Amino acid sequence: MKLLRVGTAGAERPALLAEDGTLRDLSGVVPDIDGALLADGEALARVRAAAAAPGGLPELDAEGLRVGPPLARIGKIVCVGLNYHDHAAETGAPVPDEPILFLKAPDTVVGPEDTVLVPRGSVKTDWEVELAVVIGRTARYLESAEEGLAHVAGYAVAHDVSERAFQIEHGGTWDKGKNCETFNPLGPWLVTADEVPDPQALPLRLRVNGELRQNGTTADQIFPVGEVVRYISRFMTLHPGDVINTGTPAGVAMGQPEPKPYLRAGDVVELEIEGLGRQRQELKDA
Repeated sequence: MKLLRVGTAGAERPALLAEDGTLRDLSGVVPDIDGALLADGEALARVRAAAAAPGGLPELDAEGLRVGPPLARIGKIVCVGLNYHDHAAETGAPVPDEPILFLKAPDTVVGPEDTVLVPRGSVKTDWEVELAVVIGRTARYLESAEEGLAHVAGYAVAHDVSERAFQIEHGGTWDKGKNCETFNPLGPWLVTADEVPDPQALPLRLRVNGELRQNGTTADQIFPVGEVVRYISRFMTLHPGDVINTGTPAGVAMGQPEPKPYLRAGDVVELEIEGLGRQRQELKDA
């Protein structure tokens, strides 16, 4: 299934993208798309049954309808740094022996076509297309990558917007450059895991002002999805509705020759992951 949430910010309602491309209203079946729904097998079965029944879900008029983040009440966003061989190479960093982890606050999440704000004082705002993993079962001390995959409810497109000067040049951890407002567009859809048989075979692309900047594949990940989930569960409990941003391929602004083409107000970023949908954001000054 392709689950999404539509409507004005803060007042989204649950919806489903049907196989015929129409948008269907789920608000009569479930209250929202969140961790509680993803952990409830019976509720998900009701959604599937309603989607399969002729006339089972009312159609929504998609014209002019905002698409919000596909997941409500996110508990935490765990991010993996330097998780692609080609991205590590372009930054001159050694391939890590273990996943590099950092956190993003859930309030950085916006919809896939919402405005992204360039922070005040920013000189190095950067782009990163990423595969987002959404947890569907509580995961703690998992023992195998297979167990890790079994705890995944679905996948989405994430844009891990980053401010490199804040991240690297102001001391401390990476959090300063990762948690500015609007720095995690998510969606358009939460695609359930049964529709993504191999999360290590997904092409990712990102364009800035129409120019292709990132063109990679999750096959290049250093630590694949199942291993990432297993590894994180050693250090923190993952709950239904938690999100993992699994890293970005080569092509970020930081990896380009001088003068590096960092983002400015007025730029347009478009990104996609095959089968998971597309995003488009215009940047404005905060």
